[in-house]
Amino acid sequence: MPGKIPPVPESHRDLLTGAVHGILATMMPDGQPQASVVWVDYDGADVLINTTLERRKSQNMRVNPRVSLLVIDPRDGSRWIEVRGRVAEMRREGAEAHADMLTQRYTRKERFYGDVYPVEQRQRETRVIVVIEPLKLSMDAIFR
Repeated sequence: MPGKIPPVPESHRDLLTGAVHGILATMMPDGQPQASVVWVDYDGADVLINTTLERRKSQNMRVNPRVSLLVIDPRDGSRWIEVRGRVAEMRREGAEAHADMLTQRYTRKERFYGDVYPVEQRQRETRVIVVIEPLKLSMDAIFR
């Protein structure tokens, strides 16, 4: 597997740290691709998404950690970033606080459980932060 690539360029970091939705592609057990709309975060080295272990995308990532994330600038469709990478970790620690932070970024509401999903949902799922190690970055349309 190739070595760690340089960080996401400053010119495109806002796509990963602003309120721009991403499309996460994972692979189903039968080899078919599966795409999900996700909230995105970036810690300066890795891309982070927040989900639950019970969701299909998590099940897919546990079996096959290779993923692709596409984020398109909603104001300029020719400005985008694709991150191809591998899931390095799915961690529970801090996942609910991270979901709250993303909720504030994407919805301007305070809490994930209670404002986005019912509080009772918390007991039915295992929230995780998915840490995606970028292995290849592609940016912008060729005609840009």
